[in-house]
Amino acid sequence: MDLATSKNLGGVGAILMFIAPLLMFAASYAGLLGLIGFILVLIALKGFADHYKDAGIFNNALYGFITTIVGGVVAVGVFVITALTVVADLGIDDWTSATEWTDLITAEAALDSLLTLIGGIVAALIILFVFAILTAWLYRKSLGSLASKSGVGLFGTAGLLLLVGAVLTIIIIGLLLIWIAVILLAVAFFSIKTTAGPAPETPPPPPPS
Repeated sequence: MDLATSKNLGGVGAILMFIAPLLMFAASYAGLLGLIGFILVLIALKGFADHYKDAGIFNNALYGFITTIVGGVVAVGVFVITALTVVADLGIDDWTSATEWTDLITAEAALDSLLTLIGGIVAALIILFVFAILTAWLYRKSLGSLASKSGVGLFGTAGLLLLVGAVLTIIIIGLLLIWIAVILLAVAFFSIKTTAGPAPETPPPPPPS
């Protein structure tokens, strides 16, 4: 894959990732659109890694993607286990007779179960937070390498914003920074020069004496 193809794939992929959140509440395919965009970015990074002979450009991004999946699976697992524990503690074994078992749940048992459920949710959110920071750090390493090799410093800026945004996801502004980082990533991709500048003109030979 040549440099121009990698550039265009990366730019288009980043744009898809940027517009996906805008369609989140309007279209059911917004998540799929974002995923397609991310895959295009990964393919582009693989092309750049091969072109610049720097495997870290692709590998760190791939590790970040894997870390995202692992973090999501672990967080969901913690929440599901917590929910099943709450159900077991309440002695709910017949979902068809809800009006009967609700009368058997004491206020104390309900409070204990609520605290357990809240604890599970908090634990899942902490896991997501930690994995988000680790993922953003890996993405920053990938984009930092690409910035160094391509000479487009905007890749480094996008990587830094991703990391800062991940740290600040505990407040809403972090998500905004990540969103801004994605559009900067698109601009960075399209800023890569794929052709060399014109060769300097050879001066004419001096006239014969």
